[in-house]
Amino acid sequence: MLEEIRIGSLGVIDASVLELGPGLTVITGETGAGKTMIVTALGLLLGGRSDSGAVRSGARTARVEGVVHTADLPDFAAAVEDAGGAVEDDRVVLARNVSAEGRSRAFVGGATVPVATLAQVSESLVAVHGQSDQHRLLQARAQREALDRFGGQPLAALAAAYTALHDRLDATERELAEVVATARDRAREADLLRFGLSEVEAVSPEPGEDAALSAEEARLGFADTLRTAAEQAREGLSSEHGDPDALATASAARTALDGVREHDAEAGELADRLAEVTYLLSDVAADVASYASRLETDPARLATVSERRAALTALTRKYGDTIDEVLAWAEQSSRRLLDLDGTDERIEELRAEQQAVREQLAEAAGALSAARTEAAGRLAEAVTAELTTLAMPHARLSVEVRQHEVAAPESLTRGAPLRVGKRWLRHAASGVDEVELLLAANRGADPRPLHKGASGGELSRVMLALEVALAGTSPVPTFVFDEVDAGVGGTAAVEIGRRLAQLARTAQVLVVTHLPQVAAYADRHVVVEKSSDGSVTSSGLTVLDEEQRVSELSRMLAGMADSDTALAHARELLEVAGPARALH
Repeated sequence: MLEEIRIGSLGVIDASVLELGPGLTVITGETGAGKTMIVTALGLLLGGRSDSGAVRSGARTARVEGVVHTADLPDFAAAVEDAGGAVEDDRVVLARNVSAEGRSRAFVGGATVPVATLAQVSESLVAVHGQSDQHRLLQARAQREALDRFGGQPLAALAAAYTALHDRLDATERELAEVVATARDRAREADLLRFGLSEVEAVSPEPGEDAALSAEEARLGFADTLRTAAEQAREGLSSEHGDPDALATASAARTALDGVREHDAEAGELADRLAEVTYLLSDVAADVASYASRLETDPARLATVSERRAALTALTRKYGDTIDEVLAWAEQSSRRLLDLDGTDERIEELRAEQQAVREQLAEAAGALSAARTEAAGRLAEAVTAELTTLAMPHARLSVEVRQHEVAAPESLTRGAPLRVGKRWLRHAASGVDEVELLLAANRGADPRPLHKGASGGELSRVMLALEVALAGTSPVPTFVFDEVDAGVGGTAAVEIGRRLAQLARTAQVLVVTHLPQVAAYADRHVVVEKSSDGSVTSSGLTVLDEEQRVSELSRMLAGMADSDTALAHARELLEVAGPARALH
């Protein structure tokens, strides 16, 4: 459970420490004193959305810390360690900082974590209910979710199985609709690919052929020029007409140095190097002569090469910058063509899968509806029993689970109704069911939807009764109620206080209230006091003793803390509530 909440620079609260314990804790105070800041602080600890406007005026950062005792919360402790936090002496500190600029930081067990991680870790700790939850309870989605929560793990498993099948059907039908809608475009694309592949096949290019032919064409086109240059080079290296040439000159130089080898070793080394040059010149001269002999003018071959290059250029103009890219396009297009040619087969496969998944989904929808119907009866009975204890002895809550039946569709397009049994039903990711809570507040009255048949006070009691019923199937250690008793008074307020005390026997309950009838049932009464300058100091949260409780209840009853009549009434409230207190 929560042992302590520390609040700094949040709203009207400068610095306060709220020590909590087991049982029922109520928080009271004058309007504007900062009672709801306690709930705001809890919301931040649970990973709720931060608001820079909640930072106290003049402060740079608001900070909230919560100390959680983990002895009976092994799953929570494990989640803290998984997040990188530490559990010390069976206690964990959760913290949240919110800057005036809007930046937010979260901490779990001393480790800095994303706010989403803080929310995930603390999700199972506290259930917070405020007046906004009453309005949410009027929504069909919230009513369905409440029923599913009451159904527990068995119903949750059925809902998860249904949702998975629904997502699979949606993906299948989306692909089917796309393939069918684009069938004409796919056929046109296939024809274009066939034409392109036929062009490539007709030419049958080889890898790198365009580069090789380009070099050959250049050589054939300048054969005479190349031959003249080669013959001149050969003559300069080794003349056939007795003219001075490079080879003869190098040989003469070698002979000269070789003749003085015995007088100087360095001259011998130079002579050896000239011998190597002579051999190299001889090889180069032979290669140049061979090159010159091969250079012949071949107009026929030149025409053939030019024609082949033109055919290759026609391909590179359409399908790639080089022949290698053209061949890569052809390979990719062949695979794409196989896919396009299989369009009809793919449509049949998808339609078969659609039918199979629809049958499975219909079966899952029927099982989910049956489970919800069974849970609806139990939930209605449990909430009705709770309403009896909340001064609504003749009220009856019923939970209606119904389906929206429609006409059979002409075709099973995406989102078409689902056939469950012999009926065609509208379906969604949550199932085929519409869940609605109906309330008959008085004997003989017809059940009516909550938004039509429940007053504000009755709605508060329905929500409390519903939460108590849900606590047995999805228990949390701590419940927080923020003025859920709004619009309630008299006997109903007393009964709400008594029921909260009963709930506090098995859970920690924290209530922000303006009703003395509810506050009288508290095991711990905390008052938020406003200082004279309009702020709340570190002493703003005060745990009251018995006499102080009498004075605070008197103020809540009559607006005057020292009224003899109000004081007497306050003592009477405490005496009546005493036996029902959770820690009595």
